[in-house]
Amino acid sequence: MSLTDSTAAQTATTRRWLSIVGVGEDGIDGLNTTARESIQSAAVVFGGARHLALVAPLIRGAARPWASPFQRNVGEIVAHRGQAVCVLASGDPFQYGVGSVLSAHVAAEETTVVPGPSAFSLAASRLLWSLPQTILLSLCGRPIDLVRPHLHNAARLLVLTSDDKTPASLACLLSSLGFGASRIFVLEALGGPRERIRESSASAFDLDGIDPLHTLAIEVAAEPGARILPRAVGLNDELFEHDGQITKREVRALTLSALAPRRGELLWDVGAGAGSIAIEWLLSDPSLRSVAIEVQPERAARIRRNAAAFGVPHLEVIEGPAPTALEQLPMPDVAFIGGGANTPGLIDFVRGALRPNGRLVVNAVTLETEALIVHQQAQFGGSLMRIEVSRAGPIGGEQARMSAWRPALPVVQWHWVKP
Repeated sequence: MSLTDSTAAQTATTRRWLSIVGVGEDGIDGLNTTARESIQSAAVVFGGARHLALVAPLIRGAARPWASPFQRNVGEIVAHRGQAVCVLASGDPFQYGVGSVLSAHVAAEETTVVPGPSAFSLAASRLLWSLPQTILLSLCGRPIDLVRPHLHNAARLLVLTSDDKTPASLACLLSSLGFGASRIFVLEALGGPRERIRESSASAFDLDGIDPLHTLAIEVAAEPGARILPRAVGLNDELFEHDGQITKREVRALTLSALAPRRGELLWDVGAGAGSIAIEWLLSDPSLRSVAIEVQPERAARIRRNAAAFGVPHLEVIEGPAPTALEQLPMPDVAFIGGGANTPGLIDFVRGALRPNGRLVVNAVTLETEALIVHQQAQFGGSLMRIEVSRAGPIGGEQARMSAWRPALPVVQWHWVKP
């Protein structure tokens, strides 16, 4: 190594003031030399009470248990920049861990990370499950409804939880949705002397005394009639609770295609009705965000129920009239107007609010709204499409033996991209 290389290496080492060490239930025995030295040399060691107890013989500096709320700890850690600081985490710090939080405040060149096996890796190794073929979820501080989109026959899920009540709650939810035959494994204190693995079906779940430190594994088994949410857009209207004010499945599929979800984007669903567009938007990718705006309180409440039933409880619902209700919302990447498009100034407001290259889709059923968007298209460009759907149905009463096509109301759709 040249003198220049040696100096650069020493400078890099000096800059790496923060160590993040993954600790397992086996404590010190599971740590390599780098992890041990990081703890021993730290002026301050941050961690949960359990982590600090597991490695207590190595700590020579000040031990700081996590404060609440957690964001306070981030400020205190950063305030020690330049000193030797060690942060203890469970297993892999970047698998739903503290590492992901700290990475927003500390640069990679300031940090040394020594990960341990994640809870997911340990659980997969015990059950001989392939991680790439397994769905990984965290329900720590999150609604259990998040599992709903993943409930497909023979699917395998590994789930992190934050208390001993969640396994029974999940078993109850699975049973209520037609997945009572699913196998639930409770893997407790993996990697340590208290390790225990127990199993039960969802419908007969009766495990008690569950260690709060556990991972759940679910092998999904669907019974006839189970509520399975298909992966394609245009979900059956019957899956939604609605009062008739819903974008019908065929039109919804074409509308989602026009909205064209892209990773990380925010959608405004204006005049959301049953919330079907916003819900299917969120189901497209977990990085997506959506706000449903609805003026009628009963419909707003219905949207919230639908969001939970489809496993997207994070859908934000704003109750109030547009465009007033839109004024304080973050700038959208994409907007859909399904109701109230002829409200004076609404389309102009939404067009102005969109980010550059943002996409706007407006569906019109009435002649008045159709005339409005035809005028908008003539003035601002974009494309128009007329959607006509007919469904076969009986004619001549209950005893009818003949069928005929029954056309639904046609929909005119305007699609526009902001320059």
